[in-house]
Amino acid sequence: MRPSYKSVAACLLSASLVACSATPDSSPQTQLVSRAAVPVIHAASHPANANGPITLEKIMSDPDWIGRQPSNAYWADDSQHVFYERKREGQPINDLFRIAPSDTDNGQRVELEQLHQVAYNNRVFNRDKTKAAWQFEGNLFVKDLVTGKVRQLSQGNIDASQILFLNNGNLAYQSGDQFFSLDLTNGFTGLLVQWSFEQTPEANDKPADYIAEQQQKLIGVVKQRRTDRQTQFNHQYVMESKNATTTKRPVYLPQEQYTVKASLSPNGKWLVLATSKPVSERDDSDIMPSYVNEDGRIEAQPARQRVADAEAQNYQLWLVDITQNKVRPLSYNSLPGYNDDVLAQVRKENASREGKSYQVNRLPRDIVLMDDWYWNGSSIQWHNSGEQVAVMLEAWDNKDRWLATVDLQDAKLVNQDRLHDDAWINYRFNSFGWFNQSQTLYYLSEKSGYANLYMQQPGKKAQALVSGAFEVDSLTVTHNDSYVYYKANVKHPGIYDIYRVDTKSGAVEQLTDLKGKTDYQLSPDESKLLLTHSKLVQPPELYIQNAKTGVEATRLTHTISDEFLALPWTAPDVVPVPSSHTQQPVFARVYYPKDYKQGEPRKAVMFTHGAGYLQNSHLGWSDYYHEFMFHSLLAQQGYVVMDMDYRASRGYGRDWRTAIYRHMGKPEVEDLRDGVNWLVDNANVDRNRVGTYGGSYGGFLTYMSLFTAPDLFQAGAALRPVSDWAHYNHGYTSNILNMPDTDPIAYERSSPIYFAEGLQKPLLINAPMVDSNVFFVDTVRLVQRLIELKKDNFETALFPVESHGFVEPTSWLDEYKRIYKLFEQNL
Repeated sequence: MRPSYKSVAACLLSASLVACSATPDSSPQTQLVSRAAVPVIHAASHPANANGPITLEKIMSDPDWIGRQPSNAYWADDSQHVFYERKREGQPINDLFRIAPSDTDNGQRVELEQLHQVAYNNRVFNRDKTKAAWQFEGNLFVKDLVTGKVRQLSQGNIDASQILFLNNGNLAYQSGDQFFSLDLTNGFTGLLVQWSFEQTPEANDKPADYIAEQQQKLIGVVKQRRTDRQTQFNHQYVMESKNATTTKRPVYLPQEQYTVKASLSPNGKWLVLATSKPVSERDDSDIMPSYVNEDGRIEAQPARQRVADAEAQNYQLWLVDITQNKVRPLSYNSLPGYNDDVLAQVRKENASREGKSYQVNRLPRDIVLMDDWYWNGSSIQWHNSGEQVAVMLEAWDNKDRWLATVDLQDAKLVNQDRLHDDAWINYRFNSFGWFNQSQTLYYLSEKSGYANLYMQQPGKKAQALVSGAFEVDSLTVTHNDSYVYYKANVKHPGIYDIYRVDTKSGAVEQLTDLKGKTDYQLSPDESKLLLTHSKLVQPPELYIQNAKTGVEATRLTHTISDEFLALPWTAPDVVPVPSSHTQQPVFARVYYPKDYKQGEPRKAVMFTHGAGYLQNSHLGWSDYYHEFMFHSLLAQQGYVVMDMDYRASRGYGRDWRTAIYRHMGKPEVEDLRDGVNWLVDNANVDRNRVGTYGGSYGGFLTYMSLFTAPDLFQAGAALRPVSDWAHYNHGYTSNILNMPDTDPIAYERSSPIYFAEGLQKPLLINAPMVDSNVFFVDTVRLVQRLIELKKDNFETALFPVESHGFVEPTSWLDEYKRIYKLFEQNL
């Protein structure tokens, strides 16, 4: 049975940095109980021997002092050792380390002259996993996994990508608009297929006009020369088709297009191409001035395009028969809903506001490949036999995702699964592939309301392999297809463990129980798990564990510094704040000062995380580690701090994610109000002494809180904030608000600049000036708006050398001194 929430809380109470054991969950496809009834998870504070004050100077200094945690870890080919990167102290260089469970002192650094033999995190395997190939510094290497011998196949930075082993044992790779095959037995490299964006060559041009036509008919020498050219052309074509030593002609594609993606089948017989007409990604007006440069001059750096300027894209898919050297288009007409007017209601609403009407449009939609932002796999997946291929596509309007196979004989797309969302298709949870021993698909889908795992034989109904009110991710299929390993937050939305499901019986086994946030890699021999695990006050470290239930994990690395361990960090509780607008609670981290219930009501700070779709109220180490340390400092100074996973946050399912559709800022501020009410009722907080701050999306929410709910907070700091969503990028914004020319209503009610007149409380704006993500112009335009509104209760701090993510310790320190001063003066 799964441990109850109470048992999880009790375990965390008794274990600060040490994992506690519990009976793993072996029940299949279990459903999560109602999260509205989840009790508070109390996390033990730092060990009692911690001492000394936490200072801004220390926590905002170069983070090397924390310990330089392991990153980019991967298994060695022997499944006994592990490689990982670690930053070199005081230098912008990462070293590669090798470690075994028996090693001490974090393993041994790999010498530079040996790197090419082991820097194979990007390696690919042949079908029976007896060989591996990879690139190092632009060169190709292959390793015989039986003998251990490594061979260098190229030198000189060849243009090679998409390396794969063919079923005949050769190694293939893409170079430009070509695929080559390299014979590993003799080193011979041959051209497999090439494609070119030009008209199909002909021996003779067609007559350009009447005069040319008559000339070719009347003049014998002209006519004979044309006949000779045609004969030579035909002879060359026949020779190329019959003589294997010659180079094949390209397959020819429309001149106005370019290659988006190319995917070669493992049997070397087929190629799937995605092409597109070029679209503008920016124009000359999209620049960002950089004022502090080595030459003392102002540099106009190119900047990304705004969503308001984005052009629709449509990919054309092609199937190339390499054996016949023929290409055929793959039409989208077989996809259900390919010409649905999914934005009809939105367009009608916007047209009505302008006193106009709108008629439904049934023109074909623009469709592109679906690339998952968090998964390295391809949107085109071949079965290892090379005789089945699946593609994942999405509508450019963000409302549909299709998983389709390709009928290779008739060159047709065959829809297997359509996922429609009236809001938008998630850019996460789109991994898919084929099982190894059967032509069966597996894929993630939010069709249940949560990211769950499905399997499907083409042409048949999908089967839910793992389902429940939790998020499934990071899939690994074993070689014999017996199990699929995955990561999920089954027990609690903020606790991530590793599981596996039996593909035959559907039985689920919980493999880890470390009470925090855990990621994994399955070893090449499938006997062990490499775990990257963290806790609330423990940065990520590496662990190793047998890939079976109930075996305790062994810690591999110990990189956290003694200096960090000696400080009195405040481990936050994770609380379910009751919501006034949903049945689900709003999960939040709460940092308490000592004896907070005694004395007069406390002052408090509400932190809002960035990205929108991000989870921060989990039981692992936060990506916002500067903020974690700052919150410990505030708690040390007597503040209560709350950090909420407001609606739009990750980890809580589809409905939570899409609650902000067409109205960003409203649901989140409602959740923040519930958080303040909870603090007043449960944490001895004075309602009139609460401030807020956040960066990026959190800065946007600081604006929206102060502008639209002026009674909620007494002061706020907006860091690198969005003030007008029409100026943000297309990939993120168009999901939530559609396009500005389609849905101006959504942009105008979601952008703080339209509500600036509501500012009543002190506002601090901290703005990096070379921000390639949220442009500095967002701050400039809002400041001008506040000036015109005659507001005098705001100030702006500029950071001339910083982009969206601060780098310089002096910038971090200056920024947080200002935030701390704002709270001290106003709370």
